[in-house]
Amino acid sequence: MQSFQKAQQIGLKSVIATVVALEGSSYRQPGVRMLITENGQMTGAVSGGCVEKEILKQSYSVFQSNTPKIMTYDGRFRLGCEGILYILIEPFSPSKTFIQRFEKCIQQRKSFKITSYFKKEVNISLGWGSEISFGSNTCLTFNQNSIAAFVSNDNGELLSFTQKLKPSFKLVIIGGEHDAVQLCAYAAFLGWDVEVILSPSDPQKINDFPGAQKLSHILPENLDIASYNQKQIAIVLMTHSYVKDLKYLIQLKSINISYLGMLGPKKRRDKILNELVEHVKVEDVFFENIYGPAGLNLGAETPQEIALSICSEILAVFRSSDTTSLRMKAGKIHDKE
Repeated sequence: MQSFQKAQQIGLKSVIATVVALEGSSYRQPGVRMLITENGQMTGAVSGGCVEKEILKQSYSVFQSNTPKIMTYDGRFRLGCEGILYILIEPFSPSKTFIQRFEKCIQQRKSFKITSYFKKEVNISLGWGSEISFGSNTCLTFNQNSIAAFVSNDNGELLSFTQKLKPSFKLVIIGGEHDAVQLCAYAAFLGWDVEVILSPSDPQKINDFPGAQKLSHILPENLDIASYNQKQIAIVLMTHSYVKDLKYLIQLKSINISYLGMLGPKKRRDKILNELVEHVKVEDVFFENIYGPAGLNLGAETPQEIALSICSEILAVFRSSDTTSLRMKAGKIHDKE
């Protein structure tokens, strides 16, 4: 949305390309999207880089006609590995209501649904396009000027691809040392929503943490615990202070999240958890989601490598995936839901 708004401010049109169907295998699955602005700037990707140039060429006619189109990309002949991609390219000019509801949905970390209507034919049609639903009965189209014929698809002539998008992963980093800065940067690069929590005595500001969406100077006892009680949120304790970590753990003891990482060796972890149960009553399920020392066993040594290790472990936990090397995995890489 930010890329669209920046383009709009300087008078540039935007289109969205969506992989709506696939025959065979592909680097990415249906539902991936990319935004293209009139000056050729691309945000996002639908493949490993081979398809994007062709989509850019095909998008020129959509900018001129303001009419959605379907293009195909047959990777079997060009790459020898991918299947046939059906890609819907449509004007992206959402209304103010669309933008307001979208931003509110993102802020409140709610799911939303996108449905794209099309035909499996290389052609153009004003009756093709996408609509978005934020949980209400009202659907808003990607293009406010569209005739939106696809909204009343009662005759069933159009195919549709529906995707429910969950809130992005959120990482809460408690601590402000150099390794926390690196973890923030890596998580932001992955597209995660990153929040940093510091002690009131810490001097750092949000500009010191590249990619952070929010920074708070707050005491452990003043944490808004309810806002962290979600499955799509991970928390990493990395204050480098035994006392501070213990105080934060006492406050976090009742939350229900998938991942709570602790920096430091096992001896330190055991000591702090033993002291935790001496101070307060803690349910067994809380300990099941504690990962300490945080991170996968990658042999990480530098702050950057440690950040990579922690992000990798969080991703594996969120996706309920083991950490087997892909060369050892039987079957397809992507398991469809």
